[in-house]
Amino acid sequence: MTDDTAGSTGSHRLARLGTLFGAVVAPSSFVTALLYYFGYWHVYWFFDYFGVNSTMLGFGTVDYLMRSLDVLFVPLVVVAAGSLIAFWSHALLSARLTSEAWPLALRIFMPVVAGVGFLLALGGIWSALDERVFLRHHLVAAPLSLAFGVILLAYAFHLYRALPSEEARPAQDDGESEDETVDAADNESNQPPPSPAAAPVRRPEWVAVAEYGVVFALVGLSLIWAANDYAAAVGRGRAEQQASQLASSPTAVVYSKLRLSIGALGVREISCRDTKSAYPYRYEGLTLLMQSANQYVLLPQEWTPSTGVAIILPRNDSVRIEFVPYSARTTLGRVTC
Repeated sequence: MTDDTAGSTGSHRLARLGTLFGAVVAPSSFVTALLYYFGYWHVYWFFDYFGVNSTMLGFGTVDYLMRSLDVLFVPLVVVAAGSLIAFWSHALLSARLTSEAWPLALRIFMPVVAGVGFLLALGGIWSALDERVFLRHHLVAAPLSLAFGVILLAYAFHLYRALPSEEARPAQDDGESEDETVDAADNESNQPPPSPAAAPVRRPEWVAVAEYGVVFALVGLSLIWAANDYAAAVGRGRAEQQASQLASSPTAVVYSKLRLSIGALGVREISCRDTKSAYPYRYEGLTLLMQSANQYVLLPQEWTPSTGVAIILPRNDSVRIEFVPYSARTTLGRVTC
């Protein structure tokens, strides 16, 4: 089977697999579920850094979908660029090699690809079963090892099937004696005419489609595993970046009808002298982290991972928030109410 024939057959099987997948799962629903999943873990690890359980903040589907873009942009660019480089490399290799050199190159290249793929796939599977494997200590190393291993193994089998049938079979033993060769030539005239060469055994279509399905399932699950780990890393990274900018962020001045008893480090409570004031209590030294649903998430501007606390206030008429930019922060403290 030539490389062009193998490619056309593979494209047909991929089309069959895509048709079967689309008949079982609606593509738009599948993509939405993935975006929701990655956005959820991004939000979870972002607020976990500040000691807040994100499930109590009432995030909706739109919030998670928007957050997922921050997670998937870099992985999608890397996967798309890597796939394009792989396709171009294969096309360039096929075009530069002559028809005589192609089988010889494949016989050298295939074992290398298969060996590397086997080691990578073994490392990825081992990492999935044992968290003590060194690959688990590096970001997305374990899932990418499994994904690349499966891809290389599948590519090695694709190259093997692209070989001509006489190249795919084991070569004749070079140690055969000259006398045996002569005897075989002498006896050739006494042998009956050779029967037509048996046609190569073709695999059933469902077996080929199932093989592609298993490969895509393993690679897809590995990429989901990698994206999940990357979402956690991005969420915590964004939280650390936000925490480092608290000191220069706009100040959120909270006015409240009731005393909130906020005793966080760096937060100043001021009681209004006017007893008829609608908001007799004022709190300075806070900054708004995020507003979600009907709640405000505030942090002290002197927040640290070891001593800081997060403050959640309801979004209703009992509180009012004013924002003071960093350049006007010197005006704070002069007002008593």
